Amino acid sequence: MTERDMLLKKIGTCKFAITDIDLFLDTHPGDTDMLKKREEYAEMLKPLVESFEQKYGPLSKCDGGTNTWSWVKDPWPWDPEG
Repeated sequence: MTERDMLLKKIGTCKFAITDIDLFLDTHPGDTDMLKKREEYAEMLKPLVESFEQKYGPLSKCDGGTNTWSWVKDPWPWDPEG
């Protein structure tokens, strides 16, 4: 597994955890422990995304900074390196 693949896997894992916690908080809005856990995952996610985008480009159209078309450069995040 390449470094790019590992970063994508870690990013996906953090995003999944955040979404899962968000769904839990929809039904348990007063659970401060889970809110703290969500914040921990969000803080874990930031450097992973920054690292990926610095090395491989933006993950989505909104993450490209001022050049909104830079996100379409090959390879796409889900494409294998080649």
